[in-house]
Amino acid sequence: MATGGKQRDSRDGRERARVYQARRAFHESQAKRRTRDNVIAGVGGGLLILAVIAGQVAYFVAGPGAPAPTPSATPSSTTTPGPSATPSASPAPSETPAATPTPTP
Repeated sequence: MATGGKQRDSRDGRERARVYQARRAFHESQAKRRTRDNVIAGVGGGLLILAVIAGQVAYFVAGPGAPAPTPSATPSSTTTPGPSATPSASPAPSETPAATPTPTP
Protein backbone atom coordinates (compact mmCIF):
# COMPACT_ATOMS: atom_id res chain seq x y z
CA MET A 1 0.00 0.00 0.00
CA ALA A 2 2.60 2.48 -1.02
CA THR A 3 0.18 4.39 -3.23
CA GLY A 4 -1.47 6.15 -0.28
CA GLY A 5 1.58 8.34 0.32
CA LYS A 6 1.87 9.34 -3.35
CA GLN A 7 -1.74 10.42 -3.53
CA ARG A 8 -1.32 12.53 -0.43
CA ASP A 9 1.84 14.17 -1.83
CA SER A 10 0.16 14.92 -5.15
CA ARG A 11 -2.93 16.26 -3.36
CA ASP A 12 -0.75 18.52 -1.17
CA GLY A 13 1.16 19.66 -4.25
CA ARG A 14 -2.06 20.54 -6.06
CA GLU A 15 -3.28 22.46 -3.01
CA ARG A 16 -0.01 24.40 -2.73
CA ALA A 17 -0.13 25.22 -6.47
CA ARG A 18 -3.75 26.39 -6.14
CA VAL A 19 -2.96 28.60 -3.15
CA TYR A 20 0.13 29.97 -4.94
CA GLN A 21 -1.88 30.84 -8.06
CA ALA A 22 -4.60 32.48 -5.96
CA ARG A 23 -1.98 34.54 -4.08
CA ARG A 24 -0.32 35.63 -7.36
CA ALA A 25 -3.68 36.61 -8.87
CA PHE A 26 -4.56 38.58 -5.72
CA HIS A 27 -1.26 40.49 -5.74
CA GLU A 28 -1.56 41.24 -9.48
CA SER A 29 -5.07 42.59 -9.00
CA GLN A 30 -3.87 44.74 -6.08
CA ALA A 31 -1.06 46.18 -8.21
CA LYS A 32 -3.49 46.98 -11.03
CA ARG A 33 -5.87 48.58 -8.54
CA ARG A 34 -3.09 50.74 -7.05
CA THR A 35 -2.06 51.87 -10.53
CA ARG A 36 -5.65 52.70 -11.43
CA ASP A 37 -6.17 54.59 -8.16
CA ASN A 38 -2.97 56.59 -8.71
CA VAL A 39 -4.06 57.58 -12.22
CA ILE A 40 -7.50 58.62 -10.98
CA ALA A 41 -5.96 60.64 -8.14
CA GLY A 42 -3.51 62.33 -10.53
CA VAL A 43 -6.23 63.30 -13.00
CA GLY A 44 -8.50 64.49 -10.18
CA GLY A 45 -5.70 66.53 -8.62
CA GLY A 46 -4.84 68.08 -11.97
CA LEU A 47 -8.47 69.03 -12.56
CA LEU A 48 -8.66 70.50 -9.07
CA ILE A 49 -5.58 72.65 -9.69
CA LEU A 50 -7.00 73.84 -13.03
CA ALA A 51 -10.31 74.70 -11.34
CA VAL A 52 -8.53 76.69 -8.62
CA ILE A 53 -6.49 78.61 -11.21
CA ALA A 54 -9.61 79.31 -13.29
CA GLY A 55 -11.44 80.53 -10.18
CA GLN A 56 -8.60 82.88 -9.28
CA VAL A 57 -8.47 84.27 -12.81
CA ALA A 58 -12.24 84.77 -12.90
CA TYR A 59 -12.19 86.46 -9.47
CA PHE A 60 -9.46 88.92 -10.37
CA VAL A 61 -10.64 89.63 -13.93
CA ALA A 62 -14.42 89.84 -13.66
CA GLY A 63 -15.34 89.44 -10.00
CA PRO A 64 -14.99 91.56 -6.89
CA GLY A 65 -11.21 91.37 -7.11
CA ALA A 66 -11.15 93.25 -10.42
CA PRO A 67 -9.53 96.69 -10.26
CA ALA A 68 -11.90 99.65 -10.18
CA PRO A 69 -12.12 101.55 -13.45
CA THR A 70 -10.32 104.88 -13.40
CA PRO A 71 -11.69 107.95 -15.18
CA SER A 72 -10.02 108.61 -18.47
CA ALA A 73 -8.39 111.91 -19.42
CA THR A 74 -10.47 112.35 -22.55
CA PRO A 75 -12.40 115.59 -23.08
CA SER A 76 -15.97 115.44 -21.88
CA SER A 77 -17.32 117.49 -24.78
CA THR A 78 -18.57 115.43 -27.67
CA THR A 79 -18.36 118.29 -30.16
CA THR A 80 -15.02 119.18 -31.63
CA PRO A 81 -14.19 122.84 -32.13
CA GLY A 82 -14.33 123.87 -35.76
CA PRO A 83 -12.22 126.46 -37.55
CA SER A 84 -14.61 129.27 -36.63
CA ALA A 85 -14.54 128.54 -32.91
CA THR A 86 -12.28 130.73 -30.86
CA PRO A 87 -10.33 129.21 -28.03
CA SER A 88 -11.49 130.36 -24.64
CA ALA A 89 -9.00 132.11 -22.46
CA SER A 90 -7.99 130.13 -19.45
CA PRO A 91 -7.43 132.02 -16.24
CA ALA A 92 -3.81 132.52 -15.28
CA PRO A 93 -2.70 130.80 -12.12
CA SER A 94 -2.67 133.12 -9.17
CA GLU A 95 0.52 133.48 -7.24
CA THR A 96 0.30 132.73 -3.54
CA PRO A 97 2.72 134.42 -1.16
CA ALA A 98 5.33 132.14 0.30
CA ALA A 99 4.80 131.26 3.93
CA THR A 100 7.41 132.67 6.28
CA PRO A 101 8.70 130.26 8.85
CA THR A 102 8.05 131.18 12.44
CA PRO A 103 11.06 131.12 14.73
CA THR A 104 10.94 128.61 17.51
CA PRO A 105 11.68 129.92 21.01
